[in-house]
Amino acid sequence: MITGSLQLECNRRLTNLYNQSNGWLVNEAKKVTKNQEEAEDLCSELFEYLHLKCNPKIFWGDSYNLFYCNKFLHSRFMNKVKKLNKTILVEEMPDEEEDVPYNEEWDIRLQTAHEEVMHELSKLKVTRQWPQAKIFELYWMTSDTLEEVSKKIGISKSTTFISVKKIRKYLENTLDNPFNNV
Repeated sequence: MITGSLQLECNRRLTNLYNQSNGWLVNEAKKVTKNQEEAEDLCSELFEYLHLKCNPKIFWGDSYNLFYCNKFLHSRFMNKVKKLNKTILVEEMPDEEEDVPYNEEWDIRLQTAHEEVMHELSKLKVTRQWPQAKIFELYWMTSDTLEEVSKKIGISKSTTFISVKKIRKYLENTLDNPFNNV
């Protein structure tokens, strides 16, 4: 909850920021947006944000921290661009998905490829690659991420990644990559 004296101090500092640095902030925003109107809109968002938040942690001197304000302008604009790009991508997606008939042949090829991989992994029991093969199998047979697998086993994420990568490379060379046709 904002006290009355804090609100008055925030308003005073916000007025000082506007009087001292509004032109500079608009120029900085224009460097990012490449458009005068968007730059002015971005600066008005900054002032509205500072007015609503009333955060004394970003006071600097007799005004607000200009570094913080500049960073706000950059990050706010980047977030808008990302949102706009996501919106465009969603609009380009087809409304309805086509009904794809069940393909039994594809399932059979997938099952065969899976059996080939499992058979090749079982051959590694008598080699020095067995621990890496077990890590690969744990990663491959579950929907766990590398980080989750590494926590289950108690080793680092990088060691897990290296083990999975080595076994995947081994399988690609040995089995002629069975999943290419699937």
